[in-house]
Amino acid sequence: MFRGKRYKKVAKLVDDKKVYEISEAINLLKKLKSTKFDETVEIAMKLGVDPKQADQYIRGTVSLPAGTGKIVRVLVFAKGEKANEAQDAGADFVGDDDIIEKIKGGWLDFDLALATPDMMGSVGKLGKILGTKGLMPNPKSGTVTNDIGKAVKEFKAGRIEYRVTKFADMNVPIGKSSFSNDDIEKNLLVFLGAIIKAKPASVKGAYIQSISLSLTMSPGVHLDINKAVALASKIQ
Repeated sequence: MFRGKRYKKVAKLVDDKKVYEISEAINLLKKLKSTKFDETVEIAMKLGVDPKQADQYIRGTVSLPAGTGKIVRVLVFAKGEKANEAQDAGADFVGDDDIIEKIKGGWLDFDLALATPDMMGSVGKLGKILGTKGLMPNPKSGTVTNDIGKAVKEFKAGRIEYRVTKFADMNVPIGKSSFSNDDIEKNLLVFLGAIIKAKPASVKGAYIQSISLSLTMSPGVHLDINKAVALASKIQ
């Protein structure tokens, strides 16, 4: 993979053979910023699970205390009072059959889709379109719910969805480079705590095999797993 001069320059600041404590890693991360835009802070994890086993497929949501720093465009599939509830809560787009037809026509200008349970019979017809984009509402991720107003507010405020890939890894945005060190650490620990809680009972051996932090345009900084897990466990 081709790497530019900026990347190569900041990459020299990272010791690939070292694992960093969280505060140390975040300090280093700030030094790795090499662009003018507000880069996203991402956490990458490798888990000791077999995603092919239904009871080891990790998926859920967590509310980050400092938010994500991203404006999330929320679409809600709902009718009647629930549609009004979604609009009052701040949803960007609300509709039923009209929105479904619009999506069939190629419209996908939203970041997250929520739905009330009664709409899923119709929304399910969009499986091939929304599924491939990771936008299909699902009860397991909290995106299919009758408490639609609360869901809209939470996702707008910094609630994020996470899921393990078929390779048993996970890459999730947890903030922006402009965030304070404390806010990045709070978000990281809350996210990590959620992953710890989601550990399947059937997993044998090491559950969390690696954790690293990076910016959009930076190399990864590997965390000391034991120390990070110990800190995250304290806030449970």
